[in-house]
Amino acid sequence: MSSGGGGSRGGNSTRSIKPRWSRAGSSVWYTPEQVRALIPIRNNVESLATQTDLRDVFLCHAWDDRQGAAKELHDLLEAHGVSVWFSEKDVALGVPLLRAIDKGLANSRVGIVLVTPALLRRLPAEGIADKELSALLARERLVPIVHETTFEALREVSPLLASRSGLSTAEEPMADVAAKIAELVAL
Repeated sequence: MSSGGGGSRGGNSTRSIKPRWSRAGSSVWYTPEQVRALIPIRNNVESLATQTDLRDVFLCHAWDDRQGAAKELHDLLEAHGVSVWFSEKDVALGVPLLRAIDKGLANSRVGIVLVTPALLRRLPAEGIADKELSALLARERLVPIVHETTFEALREVSPLLASRSGLSTAEEPMADVAAKIAELVAL
């Protein structure tokens, strides 16, 4: 688990544990730091469990990543049975984009932000990804996933997002990150 403090605490840890939300027989292991950071998010997931009409995850990403890393993460999550709000499939032609995003944010248990070099380039322009990020930062249901960049680079663009602990594909493959998110949101 990488921290917004800049260090990589979990990548160097040799201890692995199972959090309380891990199902019997799960092959997914976490560092103690990852469990500590994900507990508040899991608590929010559990508090929303009675609302069955919610998506599990809202995927915030840069437009440039929609056919690459964002699609890969989306597909991995769906392969684990996670219902994902993903603009590429959830915004129909002719539907106002910002209103569709607003509804997607309101109707998702957890928000994940895929932090890539493309997102870091886009955030200063204050476009759609910036608006999504602003909404997600206001809630305790946000997990940043850093891919092909670092928390240090993120800190230069968004100190608030960088201050959140998150997962990093530099420390574990995207498939393992998706498995952790899937376990986190499973009810």
